[in-house]
Amino acid sequence: MTTAASNKLFTPLQLGDLVLSHRVVMAPLTRFRADDNHVHTDLAVEYYAQRAEVPGTLLITEATFISPEAGGFDHIPGVWSDEQIAAWKKVTDAVHERRSYIYLQLWALGRAADPKVLAREGLPYVSSSPTPMEEGGPVPRELSKDEIKNYVDTYVKAAKNAVFKAGFDGVEIHSANGYLLDQFLQDVCNKRTDEYGGSIENRARFTLEVADAVTAA
Repeated sequence: MTTAASNKLFTPLQLGDLVLSHRVVMAPLTRFRADDNHVHTDLAVEYYAQRAEVPGTLLITEATFISPEAGGFDHIPGVWSDEQIAAWKKVTDAVHERRSYIYLQLWALGRAADPKVLAREGLPYVSSSPTPMEEGGPVPRELSKDEIKNYVDTYVKAAKNAVFKAGFDGVEIHSANGYLLDQFLQDVCNKRTDEYGGSIENRARFTLEVADAVTAA
């Protein structure tokens, strides 16, 4: 990296209503430190506060479940219950006390979930199509169009919980790495023949509907 490029990293950047003091952003890092009810402990407050010490820093949290149905791993934080929101509010308060900023990353697993965890909670194992993660593996159920619409609404509710209740400065939508939204984008697993499958325009429809709805909220 040249000196000029390096210096630019440490110049201010306007991001919406936020003014970052530099351009080094903390990326999402999964911690597996929430309790059995997907509620963060005070360890999360300390963890994020430590990384907010330079005023004007933007942090993006670990991926966070938008609902019980979107989950399928233990000890991942959520943002649907009052207890979860209150725990996150402690985190955002600690970050803001240091004059830094924090976004919540919104997450839904789809077929990347652990089917045993979902079964334990009485929740369905779903994806864009009934395509298993690996040959001979559990087969997810294809989401109906009504369920897709419900997921869009759930993303919106999670975003509102994050910003208006938990005090986050914004949200990031996780749409990569083989998780639910990416399972619609990828034709290796999306075998649908309706408006959510086939062409790239159709396969991107779910992600774009989520992004548009969250932005409008």
